[in-house]
Amino acid sequence: MGEITWLHLLVYFSYLFITGIYAWRTVKYARMPVHIRWELYPLPGEKERNYGGSYLEEMDWWERYRPGSFIRKLIHFVTDYLSFRQYYERNKGYWFALYPMHLGFYLVFILHILMLFGGLALVFGMSVSPESTNILGVLLYYVTLVVGVGGFFIGSIGCIFLLIKRLTDKDQRAFTPPMYYFNYLFFLSMFASGAYAWLLFDPSFSIYREFWESLLTVTPLHLDAATAVHVVLFSLFLIYMPFTRAMHYITKVFTFFTVRWNDSPNFRGSNLEKKLQKLLNEPVSWSAPHIQTGKTWGEVATEVKYGDEPEVK
Repeated sequence: MGEITWLHLLVYFSYLFITGIYAWRTVKYARMPVHIRWELYPLPGEKERNYGGSYLEEMDWWERYRPGSFIRKLIHFVTDYLSFRQYYERNKGYWFALYPMHLGFYLVFILHILMLFGGLALVFGMSVSPESTNILGVLLYYVTLVVGVGGFFIGSIGCIFLLIKRLTDKDQRAFTPPMYYFNYLFFLSMFASGAYAWLLFDPSFSIYREFWESLLTVTPLHLDAATAVHVVLFSLFLIYMPFTRAMHYITKVFTFFTVRWNDSPNFRGSNLEKKLQKLLNEPVSWSAPHIQTGKTWGEVATEVKYGDEPEVK
């Protein structure tokens, strides 16, 4: 079994691994108990009020039309997701370091989707080049070139800026564990290896595209050392990513839609009531002066009155 075969196996395993882990964790998060609402004002799609606030303050709000549509929430979420707007509003200096690295991630992931389509194009005999007789082949060539080069260089710059920011800013440095520095260096090596392979060996991404063709057809292909190193580093990156804070790419979806923006009324007989009733039937697993074990949360909630204070002896 030759080297290229092991490289194929590594790539196959990395994609299966990250897909399986993310799918498993997504299902796990989706099945978690109902979260306590944040009730942050305003919700997307609401009219602006001089004093802030939200329609949740209005009398019998659950009987009226709720203005926050799913489409408006989705647009707000995607905009925030792609721009890191809240980081920019709160700490512009940190945003200028953080955003390029994440933009590099986005572009590199898009690059590999384009490589998949490029490999499929080669499998079906379509040329992907400026001289291609198929407009899709020409378009795929130039889009891949812009996305790939942009991802590698922007991501590298972001990692370097983050390292400098974390090392020179005393507030950032105080809250930066050693693992963060390892992550930045590892991510930098992944980005930089792709930039190096493109710059010196594969300026049109034709070699990398042919490698994807070989992945789809399960056939050996000779790779130059620089491209092979990048393939290995990107595969290890995919395997390592689920063990980092990168799970926030998934948890952020739940945070926005099921915690921050969950304004569904708890009507009698609704699915929400059934979920809450199930939670209220759970036994209390801890004790305090005002809450004792041996009862369900429903019993505790109905027996403890507002203003009750534990007896002090």
